[in-house]
Amino acid sequence: MMTHHLLIVPLVAVILAQLAAIATSVYLHRGLAHRSLRLHPAADVCFRAILWLTTGQNRREWVAVHRKHHTFTDQEGDPHSPRLFGIWRVQLLNVYYYVREARKPATLRTFAPDITEDWLDRAVFSWGLSGLGLGIALLCVTFGVWTGLAAGLLHAVLYVFVLSPLINGLGHWRGAQNFVNTAYNSRALAWVTGGESLHNNHHEHPRAPKFSMGRFEFDPSWVVIRCLAAVGLAEITGVPVRVPRS
Repeated sequence: MMTHHLLIVPLVAVILAQLAAIATSVYLHRGLAHRSLRLHPAADVCFRAILWLTTGQNRREWVAVHRKHHTFTDQEGDPHSPRLFGIWRVQLLNVYYYVREARKPATLRTFAPDITEDWLDRAVFSWGLSGLGLGIALLCVTFGVWTGLAAGLLHAVLYVFVLSPLINGLGHWRGAQNFVNTAYNSRALAWVTGGESLHNNHHEHPRAPKFSMGRFEFDPSWVVIRCLAAVGLAEITGVPVRVPRS
């Protein structure tokens, strides 16, 4: 029985972390922050519910912080640059830098004026802690209290202290480059970050809906976007880019 629980905890945590990473990449990043796709209202609500239950993030705050990052990439004003704050500080304290910037009213006004609260935000999705609490409660009901709590905790560690900081930290520190900018690619990490670790590509072409642009690069979120588009739940508005072969 104990072995069963030990297997369930990491499996559930990894699935949740991947679900959160892809929802962040498809909805918050490509859909809202860069407008490279438009989602059907049903898909929009679905992604918001997933993020509410798995991360508790406020969509306007996320978009504002990310757009400011693009405006001041690795310069004074970048909310979470490892070149300004150091790679380990961003890797370990990424959530602190995000929250610090997201709490600034000027950042929200300047960088996310188009992201307004609707009735669903006011009634449900702006209550981030409630979403996390409900998500943990669902895990406990499904898998048992201790297994659910352990899976929720491990998911939080993976998403908050591993996956997100790898993008903001390592993605601006070391890796491969297809283009000349201050961001870097990691083909391996792209598999577990929803394609976000193809960061050099993204910073060169922010409105491209597909982050994989070179040979042997894979973008999991692009697969999700194509599937949504195939069934009429997404409209791709940005233009995919390919790196010319030399």
